[in-house]
Amino acid sequence: MKSHDFSGAPVRGDEPGIGLDLPDATEAELTAGLVWNLRAALNIAALQCQFEPTLLTVPQYNAMMLDHAGELKTTYATLTKYFARKNKAPRAAQNALDQFGTRIYGGFSTTAAQFGFCQVASSIGRDAIFMPRGSLHLLAKQRMRELRNSLVPWGEQRFPRGIGFDRTVLLPRMDKKCWKKDEWNVKACGPVQWVAG
Repeated sequence: MKSHDFSGAPVRGDEPGIGLDLPDATEAELTAGLVWNLRAALNIAALQCQFEPTLLTVPQYNAMMLDHAGELKTTYATLTKYFARKNKAPRAAQNALDQFGTRIYGGFSTTAAQFGFCQVASSIGRDAIFMPRGSLHLLAKQRMRELRNSLVPWGEQRFPRGIGFDRTVLLPRMDKKCWKKDEWNVKACGPVQWVAG
């Protein structure tokens, strides 16, 4: 079996289709948005990919949350400050942050591309638990394009969309002169002649 190659170029965080727009975001805020996207994707994978326990998405997510707790806390604080800067009222800022989180989660929910997404998320989750603390943002920049690409359904690559079978059916000639009642007339047409139908 062969999976599609979902790999992609590294990202900054403000490219189209990578995450939600953060207008006027600083470099640190873009990076925080990217890390939060990665965390959300791995969380969705932990929930959606339990049909295949060997992918280890649940233990990988739990280990990543524990191992990178400091960076995730800083990331959340950076995003909170961003939304406070963009929305002067504290309640509006909190609502904007909540909507940001909800939309990120919704952006990673998939059924048609579940197999590819789960494989890629498992690979990224494994890399996340081996990244040094404080460097989760580097993984997010390196692999977020791959994670987004995996949301497009591809299926098996060795035998795309199923094995191609010969759909040609061979039938005997159907000329009236070749049939007597419902038996082949050897005198009129000779031995049975098969033609593609």
